[in-house]
Amino acid sequence: MRLEEKTDTVICLIFFFSPQIWQSALSTLNPNPTDSCPLYLNYATVAALPSRVSRHNSPSAAQFITRLVRNCLPGGVNRCIVMVCERSEVFASACALARAFPLFTHRSSASRRTEKKTVTVEFFLVGQNNGPIEVATLKCLASATEGVRLAARIVDTPCNEMNTDAFLEEIKKVGKDLGITPTIIRDEELKERGFGGIYGVGKAALHPPALAVLSHTPDGATQTIAWVGKGIVYDTGGLSIKGKTTMPGMKRDCGGAAAILGAFRATVKQGFKDNLHAVFCLAENAVGPRATRPDDIHVLYSGKTVEINNTDAEGRLILADGVAYACKDLGADIILDMATLTGAQGIATGKYHAAVLTNNEEWEKACVKAGRNCGDLVHPLVYCPELHFSEFTSAVADMKNSVADRDNTPSSCAGLFIASHIGFDWPGVWVHIDIAAPVHAGERATGYGVALLLSLFGGASEDPLLNMVSPLGCNGDSPTEDMERDSKRRRLV
Repeated sequence: MRLEEKTDTVICLIFFFSPQIWQSALSTLNPNPTDSCPLYLNYATVAALPSRVSRHNSPSAAQFITRLVRNCLPGGVNRCIVMVCERSEVFASACALARAFPLFTHRSSASRRTEKKTVTVEFFLVGQNNGPIEVATLKCLASATEGVRLAARIVDTPCNEMNTDAFLEEIKKVGKDLGITPTIIRDEELKERGFGGIYGVGKAALHPPALAVLSHTPDGATQTIAWVGKGIVYDTGGLSIKGKTTMPGMKRDCGGAAAILGAFRATVKQGFKDNLHAVFCLAENAVGPRATRPDDIHVLYSGKTVEINNTDAEGRLILADGVAYACKDLGADIILDMATLTGAQGIATGKYHAAVLTNNEEWEKACVKAGRNCGDLVHPLVYCPELHFSEFTSAVADMKNSVADRDNTPSSCAGLFIASHIGFDWPGVWVHIDIAAPVHAGERATGYGVALLLSLFGGASEDPLLNMVSPLGCNGDSPTEDMERDSKRRRLV
């Protein structure tokens, strides 16, 4: 079976060594946690993944797959990978492989290259259910890997190219591909319609801020889901300006919106059964005569007033407008926001695990399980607004935008700020995913979040592979029950 990607990566079958060489190479491997052995003058390499992983890691060992491929793949124009895994790990492994081949580069040598490099990959299934991979599964893997690489390309592109105008063009391209015309609210219209968060953050930039929405509304939908992405194309910190060591890399602050765009494209292509809205909150947090000042007070789309005490806590302001719009205008039952929100996330849950904060325990567990299934790892934050939201107390407005005590779980507090604009008593499901650390590995974007969203919401998809990796919905039903399920049984809530 072949999975072909029409950009730089093509996936197909190649074997070029004998069983004797293969067995000899295997006998030398002693993974701790990984190991590799070169074959035939380094023309090939056999690499081994960890034999065991801990309960907070993915059984696929996805992070190790990406690392091994980057380090061990032989040079040359035509290269190949044989991935040996169980069927349950195919999705995570494919997404991990996609992360190893980023699309964006401005190296002069790349522009002079006359022949494109081709990478070929074969999945060899072992264990139970190790029959041939269906064509539908290959299409799903193609959609997912394209989504991962799309998100990574956007995040890798610097702001002199990936400004808010360019990001809107990316959204329009995806919309055109899917037959969807985006809704776009921009510049002064944001101010007129009450989006004080997005407008206040982005009004000083040369390229104006925007709120854009892609909507998938199929017949027979039983619920409405909104994904809200933070799209700060560059974050100087505003007048609370970042230092010379902390500002480089802030092109990555659009990682949440990029992931949602890649995931939305893949999800709709694979047949999503319910209403799905992708809400992109786009702005550049720039310094200029029109920049928001500390002490300014903005009225957000929720109607609540916010006293600015830190212009570098801008992501929560634009997301507050986004989730309020999803609630008030889109009538969402489930709202998930994804953002590179806090540097504290990397301290709280580390470089590989995103942080999840939610008002629903079932969804907290589902996020963790989805992360293990797809390789985009997740770990919970404390959800306790009655103890933490007081950090935003203001004497002159409904709230401030940054905490009083930075030692009191700032990542949780930042998420609670967003939730407060739909209300802590809102009856729907709210999920916040902070991806500040896992959005990149070194100087390269990872495309984090695409696989997670596909897995988490796979239960509402027509695709069998996404149903298999999803922790929600009715993927565990018998075939008969699956055929007879009604709208209530299909609901993710």
